[in-house]
Amino acid sequence: MENNKFFLKSMGCKSNQFEGSLIIENLIKNGFVQEFDVKQSDFYILNSCSVTHKSDNETLYLLRNIKHQYPFIRTVLTGCVAQLEKENLLKLGYIDYIFGNDDKFKMGELLLSNINSQVSDIMSLDEFNYQVLNDTTKTRLSLKIQDGCNNRCAYCIIPFARGKSRSANIEFITEQINNADKKGFKEVVLTGIHIGQWGLDINSDFVTLIKNIEKTNIKRYRLGSLNPLEITSELLDVLQNSEKFCPHFHLSLQSACNKTLKNMNRFYSVEYYLDQIEDITKRFDKPFLGSDIIAGFVGESDADFNTTIENLKKSKLTKIHTFPYSIRKGTQAEKMKGHLPDKIKQQRADIIKSISKEKFDLFLNSNLNSIQEVLIEKRPDKHTGFLKGVTKNYINVIINKEILNKETFCNTIQNVVLLQINNEKMFGSVLPSIDKGRTEDGLSIL
Repeated sequence: MENNKFFLKSMGCKSNQFEGSLIIENLIKNGFVQEFDVKQSDFYILNSCSVTHKSDNETLYLLRNIKHQYPFIRTVLTGCVAQLEKENLLKLGYIDYIFGNDDKFKMGELLLSNINSQVSDIMSLDEFNYQVLNDTTKTRLSLKIQDGCNNRCAYCIIPFARGKSRSANIEFITEQINNADKKGFKEVVLTGIHIGQWGLDINSDFVTLIKNIEKTNIKRYRLGSLNPLEITSELLDVLQNSEKFCPHFHLSLQSACNKTLKNMNRFYSVEYYLDQIEDITKRFDKPFLGSDIIAGFVGESDADFNTTIENLKKSKLTKIHTFPYSIRKGTQAEKMKGHLPDKIKQQRADIIKSISKEKFDLFLNSNLNSIQEVLIEKRPDKHTGFLKGVTKNYINVIINKEILNKETFCNTIQNVVLLQINNEKMFGSVLPSIDKGRTEDGLSIL
């Protein structure tokens, strides 16, 4: 097959990254060849994100720019922007193919059939689209367990790009996790659009799923983002008693002001999740507690923002991912009164970012001189030659001393003492291995 080289870029969330890998495998199975240089490619494929207006603009800019630089390249748009804006995009002149979120998994067949547009009705889908990823190049496997979202938060367009919540069954999930273990993976990350809604459509619940994952052979597992209402005492009891669970929580908070939360259609209070965070910090040793906060939502007054700042400061969050509110066409918030100027939204986001930096610095310092289990990546850093990995509580660690026979330590879990912080980067040194049958040979121990 001629003219079959493709370059793929995936934007946005972990689910989109996972799906990008599935697209690559489907294309290769159909005779296409992955290319890592756009200039040498016949197809430029963009797996897009539409979580903010900025990401929409970036999508269109990338496609327009590619077509301008390389007029003969064929541009392919898939992902959430394709799903939401399908009727308007082919008219632009710089997009050749458009495939929806459920159609992307058969992209190879569609391209071979010269079908230039297929966007299925995502809202009519009732069942999870089962896809198996065979890629073993990464150190940690992302496993998509759920798609879609049943919530209707005032600011969010994603449910209309992803459809209703749809769950993979327990048998599929546990089989994929055990297969990952057989392929040498030490850690699995559970991903989805709203993983806390797993089970709603198949008469089950998230705690039941976690109890079944506990029975698999994988050494570690990590959870994606959760709504505070989905982190129940029952769930925390299971996780607290687990030897596999990585104490890494990402809380989808969105605001730290009750008035703003109500306007967002978020059905919990700040007091509720602050107590929840306290509970988590008591149950787990130095847990990572990340969160999302939207800055400058519609109608957010100075007093509302100050309330958010006060609550964020007193919380025991570890890191805060924040971004200015972005108007999304077709959402409830679009029609609300009280939209703020972009300058104010950005100023508020910058203030929250500074709070996040202070909290993350404190978190890193609290872990200094501790010994952590680090999953070392499958290959040393290509620039420095150092080994690197991640702790159970989500600290990226660079092994800053030479180790003989580095390859024997790649993709293993090792005891590492955390010794130094430099520009928010943690450096550590390997101690005698916790893996059975291993010795200290080849280690450089401080």
